[in-house]
Order: sequence, then structure tokens, then C-alpha cells
Amino acid sequence: MDTKELLKKVRKIEIKTRRLSDHVFGGEYHSTFKGRGMTFSEVRPYQYGDDVRNIDWNVTARCNEPHIKVFEEERELTMMLMVDVSGSKLFGTEAQFKNEIVTEIAATLAFSATQNNDKIGLILFSDSIELYIPPKKGRSHVLRIIRELIEFEPKSKLTNIAEALKFLSNVMKKKAIVFLLSDFMTEDYQHNLKIASGKHDITGIRVYDKYEAEIPNLGMVQMQDQETGASFLVNTASKKVRKNYQENYQTKLIYFLNSFKKSGAGALDCRVDESYVKKLLGYFKQRG
Repeated sequence: MDTKELLKKVRKIEIKTRRLSDHVFGGEYHSTFKGRGMTFSEVRPYQYGDDVRNIDWNVTARCNEPHIKVFEEERELTMMLMVDVSGSKLFGTEAQFKNEIVTEIAATLAFSATQNNDKIGLILFSDSIELYIPPKKGRSHVLRIIRELIEFEPKSKLTNIAEALKFLSNVMKKKAIVFLLSDFMTEDYQHNLKIASGKHDITGIRVYDKYEAEIPNLGMVQMQDQETGASFLVNTASKKVRKNYQENYQTKLIYFLNSFKKSGAGALDCRVDESYVKKLLGYFKQRG
């Protein structure tokens, strides 16, 4: 992809997702994810109805008049976007691939965080850490994140969510709001998720295509595993084949739901042909 085409794509995504974050998600994000606590703001004269526990006795003694300490919410937070860039993200039977939806969701979340003057960082992972961008503030930083989401070429097509969560726990020493975007077509990450969730506020966003859940009857079909590259003929007319396919999918779905529930983390599904806007808004309102 040449520079001109890349910039055009970045701009298109910015216009769409920034509008959403400005008019739809900004307030919901602010109310859902609170600051780390209350921080001292100023001292002012006591007024009727003020909490006497907030009286500043030193200032009161100097001024011979009751004064109280005023506190405000410490808003600055850090958002980490963890994005699965393995081969399976290049699947899609509708207008968009899964990785395109993931990019839009990540950009919308990033601009929502920017509205609140929060820092945003990015971790791209396959079966290893492909790219780490430390958290920073500002529009130019978000645009860099969007560029990486569009054009980054991973070295591996495999997936290891546990390794990504382990990296998160090592690199982020302070509590962060974490959005983990993947199709979660893998297992063996529950232990690391539980450890990371003990420190961070984690939400798993599962992006999937409807034909990953249930394979249609199309007769003999040539298929390719996007992660291993292996090609094989599949008889989709066979009820047994379709049943095994569906059972394998359900096993991974149940693992995803149980893992996030047991870890105390949030989780939501976004199908590529459905509105991720409604899904995110519903999730924010439920949490808020």
C-alpha cells in the first residue's frame, strides 16, 4: 500500500470513528471508566451543607474562619488496545473482514479516550508480541495507532493470547483500561487472563463472522486455514462434518465466556455484519 492510499484510509477511518466518539461514546466512556480516585483541588470557605470531615483545620486556624478541602476526580487514565493480528483476522464473508472491523472499534475507543485526555497504547500480537507502542496522548498518536492497524504486516499468522497477556502484565505496572480484540479462536489463556485482570480493567471484544459459527451446506469446498496455510477439501454436505465444525466453534466460545467471567473481566461479541456501535453502547451503559 503506497503512502497516498494509506493516508486516505487513515483519514476515512478518522472521520467515521471520531464522529462516533464525539457524539456517541464520549460521555458513556467517561461515566463507565472512572479515574483512579479523588485528588486535592483547592481550599475554600465552609458553606452550609459541606461535609465537616473535609474541614482543613490548619487553614481554619490561620483565618479564624472554617475552610474545607475541595477534591476532584483524578481523570487521567491509560487505555491499552491489545489487538490480535494473526491470520484468522483476514476472514470475512460480508462487506468487511474481521481486521477492518477491529480497526474501526479500536479507533473509536482511542478517540473516546483522547476526549478525556487519557493516554492510549497499542499491543499487536500473534503467537508473539509483534509491536508495542507505549501509551501517549494526542490526536497524532492515535493516527499513528490507526496507521499501524491498517498496514502492519505480522511475522507470524499464529495466535497466543496467553503470551500477549503475560507481556501486558510485565510492561504495565499501573492499572490500565484494557480492550483485548480478537476472534478468540484459541484456548489456554484463562490463567494469564486472571492474573492480568487482578491489576487491570480488562474487556474482551470477540469479533467474528457468522459462517465461523455454522458452516453452510455448499457441497465439496476447498478451504484454507489462515493461520497454518494448510488447504483441504471439505464435504460441507455431510451433517457430521457440519456438526463437528459447530461443536469446535462452540467449545472455543464457551471457553471465552467462562474465562472472562471467572476472571472478573468484561466481554462482548461483535459480528462483522452487525453494528458494533450498538454493542459498545450497550456494554458501556450496562457497566455505567
